[in-house]
Amino acid sequence: MSAPYALRQGRFAGELFFCFAEKMRYTAAMQNILLCVLAGIVSGGVAALCGVGGGIILVPAFVFLFDMPQKNAVATSLAAIILTSLAASIRNTGNQLVDWKIAVPVALSAAVVAWFAADWLRQLSNVLLTRLFAVVMITVGARMLWLAK
Repeated sequence: MSAPYALRQGRFAGELFFCFAEKMRYTAAMQNILLCVLAGIVSGGVAALCGVGGGIILVPAFVFLFDMPQKNAVATSLAAIILTSLAASIRNTGNQLVDWKIAVPVALSAAVVAWFAADWLRQLSNVLLTRLFAVVMITVGARMLWLAK
């Protein structure tokens, strides 16, 4: 049996193409959402158990999964980790695990420096930031591995 007359005449070809394109766009959007949720799940777990997640998990995920430039990955990671940090901090306070005599001065000084460093982020190249990020991760990871108590 042949295709309907209107389809054979190409009348619906454009409509079929746009329908297919819309479905592909929907599929790509859903894939991005699922990847974001997966990155959030992993970073939330790592953040709660290790005190990290934004830098170690989200920055590489944003760079590799979403082809995001390093600067944008760092800035997006910092924004994304706000609620994670807040939720874990509230829970850890309830579990009496937070030493506020240390947390408050560290948080205040870190916030002041981060305010100015955010401008430095804009000025540095993505290549330099990527290399700096890699060196920091390797150095800190190696130090923790060999000096673990």
